[in-house]
Amino acid sequence: MMKLEQLQTHAALRGIVPDALVTVVNVQWFGAEALELTYKTADGKVANELLYRHDEPRLDIVEAGRPWSFDGDGARFRLVSEAQRIRLAHLFDPVLAVHTSVVEPLPHQITAVYEHMLPRQPLRFLLADDPGAGKTIMAGLLIKELIARGDLQRCLIVCPGSLAEQWQDELYRRFHLPFEILTNDKLEAARTGNGFLETNLCIARLDKLARNEDVRHKLQAPDCRWDLVVCDEAHKMSATVFGGETKYTQRYHLGQLLSGLTRHFLLMSATPHNGKEADFQLFMALLDGDRFEGKYRDGVHSADVSDLMRRMVKENLRKFDGTPLFPERIAYTVPYRLSAREAALYQAVTEYVRTEFNRVEALENDQRAGTVGFALTILQRRLASSPEAIHQSLRRRRERLESRLRELELLQRAGEFANPFAPIIAATVPALDPEDVADLDEAPDHEVEAAEEEILDQATAARSIAELRLEIQTLTTLEGQALAVRRGGTDTKWIELSSLLGEIFTPAGFAHRVAEPEAQYAVTGAGEIPPPKPSPHQKLVIFTEHRDTLNYLEDRITQFLGRKDAVALIHGGVGRAERLRVQEAFKHDPTVQILLATDAAGEGLNLQRAHLMVNYDLPWNPNRLEQRFGRIHRIGQTEVCYLWNLVADDTREGDVYRKLLEKLEQARQALGGQVFDVLGKLAFESAGQVLSLRELLIQAIRYGERPETKAFLSTALDTALDKSHLQSLLDDRQLAQDSMDASAVQRIRADMERADARRLQPHYIESFFLEGFKQLGGAARQRETRRFEITHVPAPVRHRDRLIGIGEPVLPRYERIAFEKTLIAPPGQPLAAFVCPGHPLLDAVIDLTLERNRDLLKRGAVLVDERDFGVEPRVMFSLEHAIQDASLHRDGSRRVVSKRLMYVEVDAQGNVRYVHYAPYLDFRPLAAGEPGADALLARPECQWITRELEQTAQGHAIAHVVPEHLAEVRGRKLELIAKTEAAVKDRLIKEITYWDHRAEELKLQEQAGKPNAKLNSLEARKRADLLQGRLQKRLEDLRLEAQISPLPPVVLGGLLVVPIGLL
Repeated sequence: MMKLEQLQTHAALRGIVPDALVTVVNVQWFGAEALELTYKTADGKVANELLYRHDEPRLDIVEAGRPWSFDGDGARFRLVSEAQRIRLAHLFDPVLAVHTSVVEPLPHQITAVYEHMLPRQPLRFLLADDPGAGKTIMAGLLIKELIARGDLQRCLIVCPGSLAEQWQDELYRRFHLPFEILTNDKLEAARTGNGFLETNLCIARLDKLARNEDVRHKLQAPDCRWDLVVCDEAHKMSATVFGGETKYTQRYHLGQLLSGLTRHFLLMSATPHNGKEADFQLFMALLDGDRFEGKYRDGVHSADVSDLMRRMVKENLRKFDGTPLFPERIAYTVPYRLSAREAALYQAVTEYVRTEFNRVEALENDQRAGTVGFALTILQRRLASSPEAIHQSLRRRRERLESRLRELELLQRAGEFANPFAPIIAATVPALDPEDVADLDEAPDHEVEAAEEEILDQATAARSIAELRLEIQTLTTLEGQALAVRRGGTDTKWIELSSLLGEIFTPAGFAHRVAEPEAQYAVTGAGEIPPPKPSPHQKLVIFTEHRDTLNYLEDRITQFLGRKDAVALIHGGVGRAERLRVQEAFKHDPTVQILLATDAAGEGLNLQRAHLMVNYDLPWNPNRLEQRFGRIHRIGQTEVCYLWNLVADDTREGDVYRKLLEKLEQARQALGGQVFDVLGKLAFESAGQVLSLRELLIQAIRYGERPETKAFLSTALDTALDKSHLQSLLDDRQLAQDSMDASAVQRIRADMERADARRLQPHYIESFFLEGFKQLGGAARQRETRRFEITHVPAPVRHRDRLIGIGEPVLPRYERIAFEKTLIAPPGQPLAAFVCPGHPLLDAVIDLTLERNRDLLKRGAVLVDERDFGVEPRVMFSLEHAIQDASLHRDGSRRVVSKRLMYVEVDAQGNVRYVHYAPYLDFRPLAAGEPGADALLARPECQWITRELEQTAQGHAIAHVVPEHLAEVRGRKLELIAKTEAAVKDRLIKEITYWDHRAEELKLQEQAGKPNAKLNSLEARKRADLLQGRLQKRLEDLRLEAQISPLPPVVLGGLLVVPIGLL
């Protein structure tokens, strides 16, 4: 039994930490029965413990002065070393997330993640690449890399509701990241009553967080902190400066809240700048409130944001071969003239809408006003959509209002009110303000459909039973008129579409069908874009806004083509699984030629299999127009994209839209296809008014016959689509723009080739997993080449994810697993789970293997080099080295900002050299009958192996590796910190000076008896003092970040390599 007196400095001791060796640093006796032991663990942490005589039985000295007994099992040593290497795979593989995800990233995506975002600690960044650049992929790569580095346990993604399911699907399908969408039910069903605390990887809808106080309260719980928050479509969290006043929205306040709840904060927006520098600086204050403090003052405040954002426009994006990533795109306007019967219906319904709008204006202080106005715009849009849509809408509205009338008549008979002209109680429909209408524009398609139906069917401006009866009579007349048009068979819009279909799918000319047959695409070298060649094998996407029109078109197109299976449908009522099935059928089934879709397909589906699109209905939100075109004009598209917009002549909204599209085409000829990317930023200004496209169309419908309105509309369109104005919007897109030329692409390609050579090759992971899983009691049976079935996962492996996982559970069985991306889904075979670093099954096997063999790496093992016929052994060590700054984690430990792992070899002459990342794989374990570790160490050739060898390896690392590593990290970090410090000082000192001066001004006014009613000198002085305190606090934080220091290298393991000649 060991005695306490045997404890000496540098001795390796077992029994202090379970299943691991510690190294004695110091021993201090207290009398003869107790001592204080200072020791260092295998990962380099120093700790103390009091030991008494009764502790002696549990302690064991491996060997005083030499911890390396090298008596570990060689095969197990190789297995545990592989577990260690795979667990630290990010230290070997600089683009680990690329190799462990089902993605083939493009050059701009790689630079965004690995050059712009990952090196920033902490990350406060705006990713402002153009739409379609793959920002979801970039976010997924970032999340996976941070998880691999141990820097992310909890992540929250905040996005518009219409994108939540897309985020969830993409992150799981491509990165195996199991994010949950937090619905009301999940929030309430949580065991703690707060779903945010129980979900590590979650997606939340932007407006649910911004507008629901209860949900926001849960988000602010003391323990609710995040490692990373990603905000998609972040420009919606904007604030605006108008007339010297700042208007903060609920979404902006949410952005401020989220910024304070997370260490890493990533904003994603293709349109962060609306042309106003003051608004942009307010937006950037979400990332760094100190750098953008106070109200923007032109000439005083300027900001270099190049270290806070990255912007790549479509025209600058390249593939790895250097060719442009996106093809050209062109839009045609297809005008059609209503028949006499259709024109009469249009005039009648429009007159009804105008009359009702006038009645809405009379609803002063009535919460119905916004709702009824919205209902009328729905009706007008359905009028332009199809005879079927307007007929069904009028019928449903008439039926619901009749039902409401019967309820009111019952109340009247019951004596609730006797006068038929007495005010009535409005139906219980939601009251909408302009912000609600904007929210609906961005809501999921099925929610928009449901809300529109409810509002259209019930919202009325009628103030009495008598008025309600008159409105129902009008609706009855209009319904009959619409039915006559529907049955009349003369639908000029459909005739135009059917003619276009004939030309797309059969050999016929296009020139006579399009409004601008001579259109040229004015990008340098592009020349004229010819119309697409007709072919029966082409694929076409047709967008409509309304389900009734969708069903109507399905009937007519299937009759026209003669095949029902030629048409596929996607709308708000199609579930996620069916939507993906339809998408796959459209992409891969040659018999499916046309996809009919509402804007549900504009929400996240990738339809680049087609390059032809028709807008059967034109949306009143130009963002929708841009989103629709983006479904086919996206990464993976190889053909020129064509879009046809159907527009009715001699209708008020049609005239506005046709002029808009014609001017847009003229601008495209001058400025190129990028004009489509600023559609969502168009604002229409005239006579001091600034209107959205929706408001402009309502003006046209209500007052389009007035000369002054015609002049206003013409001026607004001319101004908004003026070439110089569009050029200024395009210039805004160049904000903080990064370029990517051929040399940059070539450099990235070379970097990726080097990374591929360094990465953990799948066959290494496969070999480790199969052996490690077997050692833990599991079995994987090969079913196809390098594809395996696991019928039972042992309980210890299954339950391990509860300790180490962040969401995805280990399953009880796996029908197939594979280790190569190409083997995940071979044709005709079951889908396989992609087992790679980060997969819960592999992580569980790694963690258990390391836990059960903690001391093996420090004991060491003997391995045999069969290619060396000499007699001189070598010793190899694995070392880990870390760089830290002085900022602290919540537990008080200092933050590690960089880490490296290396292997070094020491020979009998004391020479030290680096070896590759897994040298133990080149050697075999000792075979039966060969000398054991003790016998080999007793030989004369091994007498040089002493305790000092470990120090030799550490000394070499301290002299050569640590300075290089430290210089690299300091150079990268200090540059960013210096830029941030200069920007913070500049902004806050200017603000402090301003408020100091303002306080003195106000004090003089108060002394003169002229106090300021809005602000007094004391408040101004408090403001200056508060800013002074913030400046000192921020500078102290930056000083801590700049205090970068190396930790001593830690020896993780060692092995004795004996040549075959010595045996």
